Parts: sequence; C-alpha cells; structure tokens
Amino acid sequence: MKIAMVGTGYVGLVTGTCLANMGHEVTCVDIDEEKVRMLKKGKAPIYEPGLEELMKRNVFEERLTFTTSLAEAVKATDVIFIAVGTPPTEEGEADLSAVFSVAKEIAKSADEHKVVVNKSTVPVGTAQKVKKIIKENIKEGIDFDVVSNPEFLKEGMAIQDFQVPDRIVIGVDNGRAQKMMDDIYKDVARPNRPIMFTDVKSAELIKYASNAMLATRISFMNQLSCLCDKVGADIKEVAKGMGLDSRIGSRFLQAGIGFGGSCFPKDVSALSSTLEKHGCSADLIDSVSSINERQKLIAVRKLESLLEIKDKTIAVWGLSFKPRTDDIRESPAIEIVKNLLEKGANVKAFDPVAMKNAKKELKKITYCKKPMEAVEGADALIVATEWDEFRNPDFEKLKSLMKRPIIVDGRNIYKPKSMQEIGFEYIGIGR
Repeated sequence: MKIAMVGTGYVGLVTGTCLANMGHEVTCVDIDEEKVRMLKKGKAPIYEPGLEELMKRNVFEERLTFTTSLAEAVKATDVIFIAVGTPPTEEGEADLSAVFSVAKEIAKSADEHKVVVNKSTVPVGTAQKVKKIIKENIKEGIDFDVVSNPEFLKEGMAIQDFQVPDRIVIGVDNGRAQKMMDDIYKDVARPNRPIMFTDVKSAELIKYASNAMLATRISFMNQLSCLCDKVGADIKEVAKGMGLDSRIGSRFLQAGIGFGGSCFPKDVSALSSTLEKHGCSADLIDSVSSINERQKLIAVRKLESLLEIKDKTIAVWGLSFKPRTDDIRESPAIEIVKNLLEKGANVKAFDPVAMKNAKKELKKITYCKKPMEAVEGADALIVATEWDEFRNPDFEKLKSLMKRPIIVDGRNIYKPKSMQEIGFEYIGIGR
C-alpha cells in the first residue's frame, strides 16, 4: 500500500516508520524543512528506543521517504494519515486548526479516490467536519472516505505497542474503506489482539475514554495515598490487594507525583470540554485533573516537613514525565523544580535523556552528567522519574555524598524499611 503520513511528531513518525517496516511505501510529510532534512539523514528528532535504527533501515531500503510537499505526497499515495498536533486551547478544547488545514490541502491535491485517516487525537465528531471540508474543496467527481484510527502508543514502548498492540481501533462507514484499512493492518492483528472495526464516532471516543480511564485510576490511587499517610497504611500493598481482583487488574494503580505527558492531561481536558458542550456533567473528569495538579507538588510539601528549603541544595533525579522518553511536556518533575526554585532552593538535576529539552524551560539549575554528581553536597534528593538506573544505586555511596540523607521518593521505587535501615530519612507517597 502507498501511504502518506502528514506530521512527523511522535505519533506520525513512529507510525510511519512502523508501517514502512511492514512493507508499505510510506511518505512522511512535514512543513518544517530543517526537520525533514534531519529525517532524510536518518536522525530522529525525538528519543524513542529503537526508532532511529528502524528509520535508517527503511530509508535505506527505500520504503520510507520524507518531504515537505503535501500535494506530491497526496497524488502519489492511496491512503493519507493526518497525524498533526491538537494542542489544548485556553478553554481546554483540542485545537483542530492543523487537522482542518491539512484536510483542505488534501482535498485540493486529490486527483482520484483517497482514504483520509484521522490519526491525530480528536474529539468525537471531528471526522464529520473533516469530511465536510474535503467535500467543499475536492474536484467534482472525485470520491473519498474519511476514517478514524486513534493511536495507542506509549512513549518509551511505542514500537512494541505498534507491533504487538492490545487492539487496533478503526472507525469506518463503508466496506471499501474497511478493506483498505484491513490491508494495511492485517499483518499486525492476532486472534487475541484484533482489528476492531466500529462506527467512526465510537472510534473517536474510544481514544479519549481510554486515556481518561487510565488517568482516573492514577488520580484515584493518589487521592487514596493521602489516607494511607494519615492512617499508616502502605499504598503499594493496597494497590497489590486491589490489583489481584480480576475485575480491577493491577495496571495504572501506582500512586506518586501525578501523570504528565502530551496525552493524559490534554485528553482529560478535551473530554471534559466535549461532555460540557453536549450538556453532560464532567464533574468526575474534572476531579481527575484537579487531583493530579495537587499531586504534582506533594513531593515538595513532604520535603518541607523535614527541611527548610530556602538556600538548601536539592537534587532531582528525573525530568521527563516518564522513563524511556525525553518528553517533558506536563512533567511533574518540571513543576517540582520550578516550585523548589520559587522557594529559594538551589537545584541540581540529572536525567538520562531529557536534559536537552529541560534546558529550554529550566535555566537556573545545575545540570549534572551523572546521578551521583547531582546528589553530592545535597541536603535532600527527590526521585521524580522512575528510570531503571535510579532503582538500585550504591546507597552507601549515595548517603556518604549527601549533606543530609533525605530521600523523597516520588515514584515509590524504594522500600521504606530498607532505606531507613541504611540510615536515610525516607518519605514515599502514601507509605
């Protein structure tokens, strides 16, 4: 199949590369000329394990190409994926201007039947609007279909998620579009990991509903962690006991300093706006967001119970919103550092891959080349991202380097009893 992928952000680049690796001819389109030049050289503008190697292989084998010309890509392909950004507006709605702009340009360039696939995360009803825009701008007599195919890629595990997905959701309104989408994905589907064909509006809503549910589980556990702190229970044990119930399961029951990234905060906000727009109450969804915002600074509040922060040196391990990514968007770690600076602290930070991005947002901190360099002379350490390399450090060395051995474990990766036996003043979340 000949495919165009419009947008080379996280979703577009990963999806386009993986589709090329399946044998399809994929042309990725982006308006950023410098970015396209970088991609042509086999350099990925984002950090995602395994992506750059997969890109280089498929570029070499001429299944993956990059261009700034949307018109040429549309004319040369059968299926065009729209994978541009939909950032939140000030009102919390998804900004669909880029999606609509691309739809209009696709219509103007189409010279024969095309399948246009919404891959961007968009509110329910967007496909209908895209269809209207294309119909108003396409040449008379040229047919087209609009499909919804939401993405479910986790940053840090995106290639695996594409190759072994939980499900592939595709919203279609006719058999022709269904067959073409089946041809694209049939080699990925498995009996227990099916292609789920549904109506277009249900497919659009499945994406938001899924992310909002996962975010709800996180905020539920974070709210419960407060009670654990008050009564002396351990949120990790509570989560384990809950997760053993087959009706609940164990995933996304981890308490900590809240969720971040480009998906959960934005999608929860957009779903809330959509509910209100259609006259539905959004009080549960709004609570998920408000709990999360409070939770982001709980590590600082806990540290203040042991230490006057002003003029102290605080080490922070982790700046990305989660491990295995350089993405700092909505990262709780970034909010923690900003709050520490506001309170007069000196901050030394380390992250394996996210410091380059963090430097664009955090100027007045010291960036360290190694985790132990960050803790040297520190009055306390906050663990803000659960990178694997933070899980089993040399604790005796760590303690000896610190001015005062305080650890605020924002991700609950250590055992409280073990930390206390070594001699740390240890604080977890709900433990």
